Amino acid sequence: MTGCSILYVGSLAEGQTCLYRYHALERLGHRLIPFDMDRYVFKQKTLSALRFRFPMGPLIAGVNAALLDAVKKEKPDVVWMDKPIDFTAATIKRIRALGAQTVDYNQDNPFGPRNDGCWHQFYKSFRSFDLHCLLRNADIPRYKGWGLNYLKIQLSYDPVVHFPPPKEWSDQDQPRGASYIGHPHEDRANFLRTLIEREKLPVVISGSGWLPVMVGEERARYTSAGILQDAQGMLKGKDYREAIWKSKINLSFVTLLNEEDVAHKAFEITACGGFLLAFRTPGHLACFEEGKEAEFFSTVEECAEKVRYYLAHPAERAEIARRGCERAKRSGYDNDTQLGLVLSRLEEMRHT
Repeated sequence: MTGCSILYVGSLAEGQTCLYRYHALERLGHRLIPFDMDRYVFKQKTLSALRFRFPMGPLIAGVNAALLDAVKKEKPDVVWMDKPIDFTAATIKRIRALGAQTVDYNQDNPFGPRNDGCWHQFYKSFRSFDLHCLLRNADIPRYKGWGLNYLKIQLSYDPVVHFPPPKEWSDQDQPRGASYIGHPHEDRANFLRTLIEREKLPVVISGSGWLPVMVGEERARYTSAGILQDAQGMLKGKDYREAIWKSKINLSFVTLLNEEDVAHKAFEITACGGFLLAFRTPGHLACFEEGKEAEFFSTVEECAEKVRYYLAHPAERAEIARRGCERAKRSGYDNDTQLGLVLSRLEEMRHT
């Protein structure tokens, strides 16, 4: 499919992966029409929280009407909906009746054991989409059993944002030892505490969600020691990329309650030329060859052992990082390749 018009529905703030996908579709040669969900967020925090938990009735009537107006005005070929938790089945069916194909793209998991509390409307509407983009293997038997049209694709990195450091970059430019950039989901805080306190390893932590987890004396001690850095919010864009560059070892986990088999960060880290040390899963093992393109761990003890080894062997570490970056590019783990697969499927559907 080339040169089609795509009405893109999602949060299009700077630094959001949603915006990266928007630009990837532009790079593939399509006309993108933005429908920025951030414009429809309630200014009152109470109403905003209520809509997140109960997206129904008057709380979402306005955004549904606005989307239908946009479809009628722009007459897009495709309406691409990124985490469509606010839209009714009637709205999606009406969009299809107006001649547009509808795509559901969800990085989060509506059907896993994690209770996000925002899926009430989605449960009523998801069967109405023309195509679902599935990012986790656990969803395949569900959607197949429901008889829904789906395409399994990878979580992916953005090649404009995630790329290796300059060639002259070396071990001397990496002051961060074992680095974790992300949220303290599940048991990650205790895992990292064990690396720091028991294993005495040089760990640096950055990202959102840490200030409520690390408080009082611990926060003061970790901050003064340079362990807790950039903890005011999520690192984005250039700041995120350069934090990976400055890290000798980049740790990555999967959110088990979200039924993740691979981590989004695994692709971003390797694309940035970073050394990836990730939780061992079948998905990670399928995406990167262990010991050659990335390293993996199953326990905190194994993680600590590999951190020690690779901090002491910079040449091996650099070679694995180089191969991991090549694998990410060669295997098409980038947004352009993965979203291109979706558009190819839509083209096939138009002719069947």
